[in-house]
Amino acid sequence: MSVVHFWEANGVTYRVPALLFLPRSNSFLAFCEERLSPSDSEAHLLVLRRGTFYRNYVEDLRVLGTAHLPGHRSMNPCPVYDEFTGTLFLLFIAVLGHVSESFQLVSGKNVTRLCCVSSTDGGATWGPATDLTQAVIGDTIKEWATFALGPGHGIQLKSGRLLVPAYAYQIDCRRCLSQLCQTTPRSFCFHSDTHGSSWRLGEAVPGPDSVECQVVSVDAEDGGSLLYCNARSPLGCRVQALSLDRGAAFQPGQLVPRLVEPRNGCHGSVVGFPPGQSPGNFLPPTWVVYSHPTWPDARRDLGVYLSPFPRDPDSWAGPWVIYEGPSAYSDLAYLELSGTRTAYDEISFCLFTLAVIGWLTKTRHRTRIDGGEASAWSLRKLRCVTWDHDQPLRPPQCWVDPQRGSLGVHRQMDSYCFYCSDCDGKCAF
Repeated sequence: MSVVHFWEANGVTYRVPALLFLPRSNSFLAFCEERLSPSDSEAHLLVLRRGTFYRNYVEDLRVLGTAHLPGHRSMNPCPVYDEFTGTLFLLFIAVLGHVSESFQLVSGKNVTRLCCVSSTDGGATWGPATDLTQAVIGDTIKEWATFALGPGHGIQLKSGRLLVPAYAYQIDCRRCLSQLCQTTPRSFCFHSDTHGSSWRLGEAVPGPDSVECQVVSVDAEDGGSLLYCNARSPLGCRVQALSLDRGAAFQPGQLVPRLVEPRNGCHGSVVGFPPGQSPGNFLPPTWVVYSHPTWPDARRDLGVYLSPFPRDPDSWAGPWVIYEGPSAYSDLAYLELSGTRTAYDEISFCLFTLAVIGWLTKTRHRTRIDGGEASAWSLRKLRCVTWDHDQPLRPPQCWVDPQRGSLGVHRQMDSYCFYCSDCDGKCAF
């Protein structure tokens, strides 16, 4: 586990991470909010750290000075990379002064703006901020008490369409019968088919209530594809919804009972990837990994879940706990972020492999790596992680819990091999 942003003695904290990996340069960009205190109303500016894998090189933290509107605080970073043009876009919201989200919800007075900055050199330099609110949202913003992005990474489809997840609180009744403003939260996407030169507003998930979200493009073996949305919900578990038109509109959402939410919910992250090659001319189906605090009544123990069939809400396996302790927002890009003493003390990286996550498909139990092996989890060492099916390993030190299943870790010539003791390492993914 490597810390990239941490709490400072003067009260400054770093929250709401967004992570983007650029394969061409083998580098990552870690964005987050810099806050004067943990409170949402004390958010200030957006900050960035860039680094390169396998070379132990990470730049110093720097403030994105152009990602700012005068008199506003910058929040909810959502980066997306256009592989066709090599342009990196960072969309974010700018909220007037210290006006809180709760005030906007009860008053119906929306003081949030949609903004964007871009970079053509992998995040080394950034252009000026553009206020997209009127051009993209228009008069629809009058129907929202407030809105926000993601937070976390956006994606690009094979067609070139850029997608940025978002959510809005639609006004149902504005101070009806002397009552406070009544709203309903709905998730949706902003999208661009012009390589970021213009953006459009998509239709929202019809229901149930959905808030912070992320999306994944899911390929099927028959060559078809759809967009999968996984959203925070106040209903005790996550909500997922599918789009058949690349995010322009979504079908009614479904509750996902296996993905529990603490009280009032918490942001989670999803990322998709092909698990391997399929026979013949079939495309490899998309698997989805999801990260979220695993406790049903508190933001604790950050874990990851795996679904080989994300369209099925009952297909999720896990969790595999990658960090024990207070944990909150996270973002996935084959990396993971979490905290220590409180959910906002620090933001860290954790690198894990498909072999480890694949083990989740064999168990529904809650699993963790032994704390005594935590020192093994570094960017330098984990790049050598392997799984050997032909010669099952029996490590001398292994954390075992018969009630939950087990996972062993063994060091061998500076690489780490994992095995499932439930099947002597012979299980196949």
